[in-house]
Amino acid sequence: MANQLDTVFAAMADPTRRAVIERLLDGPASVSDLHETHDMALPSFMKHLRKLEDAGLVTSQKTGRTRMIHIEAAPMRAAEDWLSRQRKLWEGRLDRLQSLAEALERKPQ
Repeated sequence: MANQLDTVFAAMADPTRRAVIERLLDGPASVSDLHETHDMALPSFMKHLRKLEDAGLVTSQKTGRTRMIHIEAAPMRAAEDWLSRQRKLWEGRLDRLQSLAEALERKPQ
C-alpha cells in the first residue's frame, strides 16, 4: 500500500496534474478538452496524463478518434484514508501536548 500511496502523492505533486484531477471531478473529458486550458505542447501534456494513469488516478478510453479520460476514485480514497489517519494521530499528540503545557502552567513553581 505504501508504494501505491507514494505513486498517488507523486502524481498529485504537480499543479498541472492536480488541475486535471479537479476538472475531472465534473465528469469525463476528452484529452483535447483537458489540454486546451494548459499552456504546453500536447506531448508534454500527455506525459502528465500518463503519470496520472500510471498512478491509477485516471483511466482512458478511446472511441473512434477521441480519447476520453475518467477519474478513478479508489486511489484518491486510499490517500484520503491515509491522511485521515495521520490527522487523527497528530491531533491526539497535539491535544496531549496542550494538556501537558496547561498542567505545567498550573503547577506551582
